[in-house]
Amino acid sequence: MDRETGRPGTGLRTDPRTPPAGVARAPRPRLAQGVPGAPPPPAARRPHRRGPRLSAAVGVGLLLAGGGVVAVDRLGQDRAAPAPLTPAGRALAAAGAGRPAALADLAALIGERRERVRRAPADRASWAVLGAALAERAARSGAPGAYTEAERALQRALAQGGTPDVRALTGLAVLAAARQDWAGAVRWGEAARDRAPGRVGAYRVLLEAYPGTGDAEGADRALERLRKVRPGPVAEVAAAWVHRERGWREDAEATVYDAAARAATPAERAAALSRAGDLAWERGEAETALARYEGALRAEPEHDGAAAGRARALAGLGRSEEALTAWARARAAAPRPGYAVESGELLLALGRSAEAADHFALARHQAAALARDGVRQEPVLGRLEADHGDPAEAVRLLTEEHRRHPGPAASGALGWALHKAGRSAEALPRLRAAVKDGPNTARPAYHLGMVHLALGERGAARRQLTRALRLAPQFSPLHAERARRELAALGEPAWGPPPA
Repeated sequence: MDRETGRPGTGLRTDPRTPPAGVARAPRPRLAQGVPGAPPPPAARRPHRRGPRLSAAVGVGLLLAGGGVVAVDRLGQDRAAPAPLTPAGRALAAAGAGRPAALADLAALIGERRERVRRAPADRASWAVLGAALAERAARSGAPGAYTEAERALQRALAQGGTPDVRALTGLAVLAAARQDWAGAVRWGEAARDRAPGRVGAYRVLLEAYPGTGDAEGADRALERLRKVRPGPVAEVAAAWVHRERGWREDAEATVYDAAARAATPAERAAALSRAGDLAWERGEAETALARYEGALRAEPEHDGAAAGRARALAGLGRSEEALTAWARARAAAPRPGYAVESGELLLALGRSAEAADHFALARHQAAALARDGVRQEPVLGRLEADHGDPAEAVRLLTEEHRRHPGPAASGALGWALHKAGRSAEALPRLRAAVKDGPNTARPAYHLGMVHLALGERGAARRQLTRALRLAPQFSPLHAERARRELAALGEPAWGPPPA
């Protein structure tokens, strides 16, 4: 999903939108001192309890690892020291706590559960864990074939009969979201939530899926519940993106930096720092964004979102060859067609049109492979066709996408495709809605400015193009330069007396 965004502190007034009735903003947390990602503060001392007491996540992980528990029993006898968790145990414990697992640990869990179901094909719980792990890996790797394998394992878990396993329901929600089937993600996520309201995974998926269906209030409710069920970095990273979607940029920045400082694992730290990089990039702060993305990659070198963000930041800083190398790293981590589109646009901006065409062909090839695996590709293909292919085909693709998933992102994408197809008057209301209702970001403002320009509305065009460049001066190596050229051609507004 490529939603365009913007940042505060750009010379524009912060978006004055307020939370909807009944939804209060979270209190702005005090930022931790030092670099985000520093070790979290020590936990508060808990009152003494008689006998051992384990959280569900730790208990599951220890069972898998076969370890004991450091505790004192009622007779005062020391129990065995815990054995270290295996990589598979760490992945399972992370899932129970609602944290992202390290990719190497996730691979170990997948291998371990594959062996279990090979020995015991009727083991419903192992099928559910296997399918959920495969779904998470598919979502994070973007590899064709991974989605189908995950779906087969999850359906096998449900086919065993009995009460549906909540891990299988959550895995199907994760899988649907990874395929950009937001309605399916809501359906499976709500089923998982209703089955086990105290588990974290369903809320994380619903926070992504509700905005995809245009249900902003649903996202607010899911965030409120997640904060009650699992307060901490996982909830705050999710909260940052909900705040960003509302235009509450200062709230988003505060929560994501606090989450990075309190992260308990490298994967959790990478997720928070990558989001911090996204927020800085959308504010037009390329140097800060680069530092955050590089911090995320130090924590988790395989994090493709951070690798892609680093490429954007390098391009914005004029370090084009480094950016192309960074794009190659992102594409190697996850073959997402949007990455090939962006690297192709950088090549176009550098005047290397033949190489750019190769990247656009790669994007189409990757999109076709993912589509065969059930991953919807209308948003990225619509963008590619609108700017570098057949705008009429873009309109067809994005009309269908908007019908399925109405909302500011789909409305703005369809509006731009209509403009590129020569239907600027039809595009105008859709792009106005995208700017009004979506996050305060540069690309929708640029698109709206270009539509005003096509319609001869010079004053409105000047306002929106100026706004886009104030929000993020290097929002695109290709389109930011065109925005500057068009502004220069428009010149300064005339301040003479109005006509008689």
